[in-house]
Amino acid sequence: MRRGVLKFQDVSIETLDIKYRRRLFDPFVTLWAFLSQVLDTDKSCHHAVSRVIAWLAAENVELPSQDTGAYCQARQRMPLKLLQQLLAQVAQGLQHQVTPEYLWCGRQVLVVDSSTLSMPDTGKNQEAYPQPSTQAPGCGFPMAKIGVFFSLATGAAIALVIDVLNTHDLQLARRLYQFLHPNDVLLGDRAFCSYADLVFVQQRLADAVFRNHWRT
Repeated sequence: MRRGVLKFQDVSIETLDIKYRRRLFDPFVTLWAFLSQVLDTDKSCHHAVSRVIAWLAAENVELPSQDTGAYCQARQRMPLKLLQQLLAQVAQGLQHQVTPEYLWCGRQVLVVDSSTLSMPDTGKNQEAYPQPSTQAPGCGFPMAKIGVFFSLATGAAIALVIDVLNTHDLQLARRLYQFLHPNDVLLGDRAFCSYADLVFVQQRLADAVFRNHWRT
């Protein structure tokens, strides 16, 4: 890990006009530590900071405190637009490396799915993504619903949307159809099966394969 321009394809700190101070947990180190934390079996902040300290020890520089406060604050300062751009650019980079044998009949297959996630119990989060109504106030966490397009060949998330918990899967999917390209094949379970959505997908010059809904 080297300090410098953080670039994935054509994304960089400079092009996004992100300002930051020169400190240990700048965007470069914070992103590296955060990704390693997500991928590690031990997902504690303490373990992430320990990994950074081990890297610094190998570089023979002065070691910081093992306190996790600075790292946690740095994660909160991570620019959302940087993460959004990296998500898109990494997915594009992987897709450009896909060879014909990983396609289906020469066509790209995208998988649509949805899930839920919880987030820290802050006032802003509760206002934007209220906790489930079945839980008493103060006894739950803000919850959101996400819809995602995955590439079947690479496993990368091509695009995603996020909304409140009671949003139907189809509502999320319809906001993702704009990311379909001609000749794509969209694969989904019965939650996405409707004649209207088959038409919506075909209007994008793509095809869809959905499991038949139990009512049809």
